[in-house]
Amino acid sequence: MPGTIWKYAVITAILTMCSLFDDRSVQAQPQQQNELQAFSLDYILELALERNPAISGAEGNIQQNEGRRMEAGAYPNPTITTQTANAALRDPSTNTRMTEYGVTLHQPLEWPGKRSARQQAADAGLSGAAVGLEETRLNLIAEVKGSFYDLLLAGRTVELLQQNLDIVQEVARIVRARVRSGEGPQFESVKADVEVLKAKQEITKAKNAVRVKQVGLDTLTAGSLGTHFTVKGDFRALKIRLRPEEIASRDLSQHPILKRQGKLVEQAEFTVTKERESRVPDVTLFGGYAREIGREAVVAGVSVPTPFWYRRQGHIAAALGAQRKEEAELIRTRNDLTREINQYAREAETAQEQILVYEEGLLKEAEEALRIAQLSFRQGASSLLDVLDAQRVQRQIVVDYNQARFDLSVALTRLERAVGGPL
Repeated sequence: MPGTIWKYAVITAILTMCSLFDDRSVQAQPQQQNELQAFSLDYILELALERNPAISGAEGNIQQNEGRRMEAGAYPNPTITTQTANAALRDPSTNTRMTEYGVTLHQPLEWPGKRSARQQAADAGLSGAAVGLEETRLNLIAEVKGSFYDLLLAGRTVELLQQNLDIVQEVARIVRARVRSGEGPQFESVKADVEVLKAKQEITKAKNAVRVKQVGLDTLTAGSLGTHFTVKGDFRALKIRLRPEEIASRDLSQHPILKRQGKLVEQAEFTVTKERESRVPDVTLFGGYAREIGREAVVAGVSVPTPFWYRRQGHIAAALGAQRKEEAELIRTRNDLTREINQYAREAETAQEQILVYEEGLLKEAEEALRIAQLSFRQGASSLLDVLDAQRVQRQIVVDYNQARFDLSVALTRLERAVGGPL
C-alpha cells in the first residue's frame, strides 16, 4: 500500500506541474473568452459565399469563357500590303524617273460550317462555366456545413468535459473531507486528485482541438471570422424517417455537377464537328492597285489552300478521343453520385436510429445511474470507484449521442450535395 500511495503521489506531482501552465492561461484570458462573438451557420455561409476565393475563381472562369466566345465570333482581320519604289526607265533618250507604288488587300473567308461549330463549342463552354459556379457554391456550402458541425461537436465535447470536471472536483472535495475526518484512507484522496488533474488535461486537449477547427472554418470565409469566435446553433434533426429508396430514385438531370459535365461533352462534340468542317479550306480574296512606269493595273484574285497531303485526320482523331473521354467521365460522375446518395442516405438512416435509441432511454438511464451513485457516495454507501465508473459511463453515452447527431448532420449535408440541393 505505501508503494501504491507513493506512485499516485508522483503521478499527482507530474500532472500538477503540467496543469499549472494551462490554469495560468485560462486565468489570464477569462474576460477574452467571455467576449467571444458567436456566429450562426447562415451568417458563416453568407460570408463564405461572398469572400471564399473558390467563388472568385469560378467567376473568373466565366469571364474567361466569355472572352473565348467573343473570340469564336470574331471575323478574320484583313491584311493590307503597300509597297513603293523610286524607279527609272532604262532608255537613254527619255531618262524618265518616277515613283512606283502598289496597294493590296487580303481578306480571309472562313468556311461557315467551321465557324458555326467553333461558336457553338464556345457557347457550350460558357454554359459549362456558369454551371461550374453553381457546382462551386454547392461544394462550398457542404464544406462549410461540415466544418461548422465539426466545430460544434468540439464545443459540445468541451462542455461535457467541463461538466465531468465539476463532478470529479465535487467528488474529490468529499473524499478530502473524509480523509481529514479519518473516515477514509489517504490513498483515496490521492486517487481523487489524480482524476481531477486528468479531467483538466482532457479539457486542455479538447480546447486545443476547438482552436484548430476554428482556424479551419475561418479559412473557408477568407479570414472573416477572426481568430477568437464561437458558433451558435444545433445539429440537424429529422422529424420523419428517411426513405433511402425514394431519395436514390430522384432525377439527377439538373444536378450542377452532371450539367457541367454534360456541357463538356457538348463542347467536345462541337469540337469534333469543327475539325471535320476544317477539312474544307478557307478562301482568301485579294485585290489591289499597282502603278508602275508605263503600267497601271487593278488586280483581283483568290487564294485557296489545297488539302492534298493532309486532311486533318490527326486533329479529328484527337477530338473524337476527347469526346469519348468526356462521355466516360459523365457516366462515371453519374455512377459516383448514385453511389454517394445510397451511401449517405444509409448513413443518415443509421444515425437517426442511433439517436432514437439514446433519446428513448439510454441518456435518462445513464443520468439516473450517475445521480444515484453520487447520492450513495455522499451517504457513504458506495465507493469512489463506483462514482467514477458511473460518471465515465454517463459521459461516454453523451459523447456517443453527440457523435450520432454529428454523423446525422454530416450525412444529410453530404446527401444534399449528392442530390444537388436541399432534401
